[in-house]
Amino acid sequence: MSQIFAKIREFMEKQGIPGRDLWALPSSEKKFPDGAHWRIEIAGIERASTMEAMLEEARKRKVTVHRIIGTVGGSTYCDFEELKAIARMANEERIEAVITIGHRKAWDPGAKEAAFSEGAMQGFRHRGSDNICYFIADMMRNIEAGFRAFLIYDEGVLFLVDRMRAEGLISQETIFKFSVFGGYCSAAGAKVIKSLGANSMNPSSDISLPILAGIRKAVDIPLDIYVIVVDSFGGMFRAYEAPEIARVASPCYLKFEPGSSEGEIYKPWVSENWHRDFVKEKVKMASIVEEIMERHAPSLLMSRQGPADLAVPVVA
Repeated sequence: MSQIFAKIREFMEKQGIPGRDLWALPSSEKKFPDGAHWRIEIAGIERASTMEAMLEEARKRKVTVHRIIGTVGGSTYCDFEELKAIARMANEERIEAVITIGHRKAWDPGAKEAAFSEGAMQGFRHRGSDNICYFIADMMRNIEAGFRAFLIYDEGVLFLVDRMRAEGLISQETIFKFSVFGGYCSAAGAKVIKSLGANSMNPSSDISLPILAGIRKAVDIPLDIYVIVVDSFGGMFRAYEAPEIARVASPCYLKFEPGSSEGEIYKPWVSENWHRDFVKEKVKMASIVEEIMERHAPSLLMSRQGPADLAVPVVA
C-alpha cells in the first residue's frame, strides 16, 4: 500500500470514518433500545384504505410491521381527514408512520433539470426559499394531524427542521428519516446527515455489505435498507442477504418497496383497489424474509410490536 493511501486512510480513521470498506464484515454490536437487531418497514401507504389493507394482511400472515412510509407520492394529495385516519390506525397498532411531505419535486414548475438524464443525477432538492416554506407548511399540517416522523431528502431542509425542533417550534420528539433520494452511500456521508439532525438514514439501495458495515461503524442511527426495491432503482431482491444485512448493519429496518418505478406507482390517480392489492404483496414479501431470518439467523432478534422508541402518531 502506498504511503499516500496510508496517510489518507489514517486521517479518515481519525475523523471516525473507516479508512476502507469493512471487507471482514464484522458483526455490529449496536442494537435498538429494546435490544433487537432488526425491524420491518413497509413503504407506500398512500391512503387510509392502503393502511387498512396492510393491517389486514399483516394479521393474516402474522407479520410484525414496525414502521410505514406514508404518502410516498406526497401528503398534499391526501385530505386532512384521510391523514388523521392513517394517524389513528398507526396509533392504535403502535406503528411508526413516516410521512412523505408535499408532492415531491413537482412543487416548482421551473425545475426542469431533473427531467433530463444528467440533471437527474443531482438528487432531490428544493429550489429556493418558497419551496422550502411550502414543504415545512405541509409538514406542520401533518403534525396537526398527529404525525411525528417525516421523510427528508434535502440537507438544507434537514438543517432548518432540526433547528425548529431544537428551539421548540415543533416537538422535540419529532424524528427525521433521510431519504434514499439524498443519494448517500458512504460512512462520511452518513456522518454529515447525522450531524444535521437525521434520526435514521436510507442509504442507496445498491450498496454492498462492506459499505454497509463501514456506515454502521461510523454512525449509531438506524439504517433503513432495501430488501426489495423498484425496478427503476435496480429491482434488487436481497432476501437471502437479509441475515447478513441485519448482522453487519444492526440496528436496521428491512425495507420493502417493489414495483416498476416510484414515479409510476405513487400517484393519486392510481386506483385505491390497486394500492390495496399491491400493499398485500409487500406484506407477503416481508413474511418471506421473516421466515428466512428465522431459519438462518435465529440469534438476530426482531423487535416485538410497538417498541417504546417508535415515533407513533399522537391522536387527540
